[in-house]
Amino acid sequence: MDVVGDSLFLSCTKPSFSLGNDFHGVSVRVPRTGVKVIRSRVCVRSALQQVEERGVVSRSAAEGVLGLDLVSERELKDRGFMGLRKTKLICTIGPACSSAEQLESLALGGMNIARLNMCHNTREWHCDVIRNIKKLNQEKGFCISLMIDTEGSQMHMVDHGASSSVKAEDGSIWLFTTQKFDGYRPFTVQTNYERFSEGITVGDVLVIDGGMASFEVIEKIGDDLSCKCIDPGLLLPRAKLSFWRDGKLVGKKFGLPTLSAKDLSDIDFGVSEGVDFIAVSFVNDANDIKHLKNYLSTRSSESTRVLAKIESLESLGNLEDIVEASDGIMVARGDLGVQIPLEQIPAVQEEIVHVCRQLNKPVIVASQLLESMIEYPTPTRAEVADVSEVVRQYADALMLSGESAVGSYVDKALSVLRSASMRMELWSREENRQSLLSQRQLGVALPDRITEQICDCSVEMANNLGVDAIFVFTRHGQMASLMSRNRPNPPIFAFTDNNSTRMALNLQWGVTPLYMELSDDMDKNIQKTFDILRTRGMVKEGDVVLVITDVTPTCATSAFQSIQVKTVV
Repeated sequence: MDVVGDSLFLSCTKPSFSLGNDFHGVSVRVPRTGVKVIRSRVCVRSALQQVEERGVVSRSAAEGVLGLDLVSERELKDRGFMGLRKTKLICTIGPACSSAEQLESLALGGMNIARLNMCHNTREWHCDVIRNIKKLNQEKGFCISLMIDTEGSQMHMVDHGASSSVKAEDGSIWLFTTQKFDGYRPFTVQTNYERFSEGITVGDVLVIDGGMASFEVIEKIGDDLSCKCIDPGLLLPRAKLSFWRDGKLVGKKFGLPTLSAKDLSDIDFGVSEGVDFIAVSFVNDANDIKHLKNYLSTRSSESTRVLAKIESLESLGNLEDIVEASDGIMVARGDLGVQIPLEQIPAVQEEIVHVCRQLNKPVIVASQLLESMIEYPTPTRAEVADVSEVVRQYADALMLSGESAVGSYVDKALSVLRSASMRMELWSREENRQSLLSQRQLGVALPDRITEQICDCSVEMANNLGVDAIFVFTRHGQMASLMSRNRPNPPIFAFTDNNSTRMALNLQWGVTPLYMELSDDMDKNIQKTFDILRTRGMVKEGDVVLVITDVTPTCATSAFQSIQVKTVV
């Protein structure tokens, strides 16, 4: 089996003026190239055994490419390149899914990122989950990134004494108190804020977790409040609290920083455990993110990505600055829905997704995607329509919260997300909606603008030619990210020798990241890639692959980028 193709090579240097093929530092040549790939039968034995026996590539190279996620490889073999799911799936880990067996089940179900909410559970519990996730990656061939979510300085329930959720019945009387107590007290909830009742009047409405349950204040008792349940529902540990009066949110100014002492301690823990993402709660402006990034730079040499959660009026007012400062965004619709009218949520969500696309930052849509599946095995049709709309908007990722953390049907909920997203992706591709998307120019310096143009034009080329896949060889992930921003029809495979880059790309729409040792010789890298894919039965005669590289030789004085079209014949 041979791989032949046309190539376009671009070398980016400082601007210069000359005659001939060089113009403003861009050299272009179009040679005819070929890469030899030998056909072989795919055996039941592992890819590593096949590679060693045939001597195609070295052991280290084979071990590197084993970074291809087990689920992605299975989807590729079963459905082909165009059958790969592109929207990423995030599961919040809680009591319902924290065992090693349950985590593996989620991994097999397509979980790309495991989220740990630092509001809940002990440090030891989080350590166990992180260790089990890493064990799945190292021993069973998964590629699951780790995210921690800070608690933030927000008024919430500390405890209600029960082991999990408590049902508040219509008309029942509850005491919300600042007093600390151990064990279970019937109809009593402990809160975290000493001046809990300050500024609150009888008749105000206390809302739990954006509407999970509601209570009317019937009496003030010092710093405590006696309340009657007017909207029955579940009270979850650490649920967030807000007050409403005459249909408007009661503003309570706590004077607390975005990151509390506990948050910083949790962040230090996350860095020490090697998590890939930190999601910051209740971000108000870009400075919150900048300060955390400065803090992280003193704690770790690894690149931990910082995500901003958009869940307040202040964050909406500073949206573009926050997106630019962050490495990604989470649309926390539950808390956001407490602060703005419910009917505005769909338009605000679509605007946030659009801004993130324009600024090339991944965006997660979270909260109440399949809320009914916490208790029921089948979602409502409205929930499925909501999930499909998020996919239609080309959000990078969907996130389960309570559905996976405390739900009774965790695997089913993940399966619904997976099947709904894949079906909507197929519809979008058939409608070719990508052609309607225009992108903002981000690059200022000439090399950055060249990179951006290469990626934009490559996606157009890939769609027009109908190629089967896009291969990107990258050390820092920038070109893979820019390709993802354009939402191409073919899947993107990002080959990198930087594990931090690999785990970060796990959040990008349509990108399948692979760890692979890369040499300065790109022809050898490409040769090695096709050799290994051959041993796994993942390329076949007639496949057309667009190959993009931004791997600069370590001894080079200028950046080197190329576009190649390879056809297996």
